Amino acid sequence: MIDPQLLRAAPEVVEASQRARRADVGLVARAAEADARRRDAIAEFERLRAEQNAFGKRVAAASKEDKPALLAQVKELAAEVRQASERSQVVEAEAEDLVRAIPNVVLAQVPEGGEDDYVVLREVGERPDFDFEPRDHLALGELLGAIDMARGAKVSGARFSYLRGQGARLQLALMNLALDRADEAGLVPLITPTLVKPEIMAGTGFLGDHADEVYRLEADDLYLVGTSEVALAGYHSDEILDLADGPLRYAGWSTCYRREAGSHGKDTRGIIRVHQFDKLEMFSYVDPAEAEAEHERMLGMQEAMMVDLGLAYRVIDTAAGDLGTSAARKFDVEAWIPTQGRYRELTSSSNCTTFQARRLGIRHRTEGGRTAPVATLNGTLATTRWLVAILETHQQADGSVAVPEVLQPYLGGRAVLEPVR
Repeated sequence: MIDPQLLRAAPEVVEASQRARRADVGLVARAAEADARRRDAIAEFERLRAEQNAFGKRVAAASKEDKPALLAQVKELAAEVRQASERSQVVEAEAEDLVRAIPNVVLAQVPEGGEDDYVVLREVGERPDFDFEPRDHLALGELLGAIDMARGAKVSGARFSYLRGQGARLQLALMNLALDRADEAGLVPLITPTLVKPEIMAGTGFLGDHADEVYRLEADDLYLVGTSEVALAGYHSDEILDLADGPLRYAGWSTCYRREAGSHGKDTRGIIRVHQFDKLEMFSYVDPAEAEAEHERMLGMQEAMMVDLGLAYRVIDTAAGDLGTSAARKFDVEAWIPTQGRYRELTSSSNCTTFQARRLGIRHRTEGGRTAPVATLNGTLATTRWLVAILETHQQADGSVAVPEVLQPYLGGRAVLEPVR
């Protein structure tokens, strides 16, 4: 959640963030008022409890004759303390609900507005130019015997698929390339749980505006993750971290699940928008002062993957209204999809500042020996959707696909994926 001190000292900063996000500005005043009521209620409870303690000492020192009257007053005071405690708990819960409803405060560089108000930071690479009619990724996948949507739908329903043969190998090649890159960069590989507790899902900010995207197992009160970011954020929950030697960096490999609520009719062909996919997610715990530099580092790793895979792409600075609840700034890397004639998001990286850490109780020791929330950042280094851009960009007239050189060692040296029918 946001820093309560910021809400108290500079509510106008939080209001400006809400305006940039096109979110409820009035929520800030309501949360600030509830926070003030909470502090007043706690102060009143503590005053009465101190009075009760002092009165207890007076009773202990009283004469036998005075004690009955004093004990009656003790009972009255105890009732007042109990009522004050109950009031403070109610008011505290109300204040926390309102403060937690405020999304992260966006950074100053973030463009205002909604989904279409992003800023293009750069375009990199040459878009492929074919001397034949290019096939889309599903047509190529079917020629290669790599993607089977029909049987995916038969077994599991719409937006499910089988990756088979060369398709399965290609995804594993991509994921292992990303894992090796992450390992070389000092990220600790983790294979993460795909089921998490409600408090972990809520702590990362996925049970607010995005709750309808999440699968829940009601009988077990567990959630299926839509990204290993959730399990990675929870990895150090309620811990004090040692960041003296620099950030703690992880790379989480997991299968991910998304309901794709609200996407009816969008990207129904192929594997761009599916309910199940694999992903390798980078995650960093850093000193907040180093968060922006860490964000650029993650983006650099993502761009290096794009370049080495031979993909034309652009980087956009996502507008405030299109940020998730936890992100203070997000960069999207979008690859050129030839048959769509436009860029499509393949990966993103987010600086969540201290928002998730405050919810999950993750702190570090400062130079002065005090504890303070860490900053958390996340970014995808490879996922199933990347196959779309790889297949379409590197296709050849006969339906074969040239394998990017960096992937060939992971495919036994294979340089071309050949049609099977």
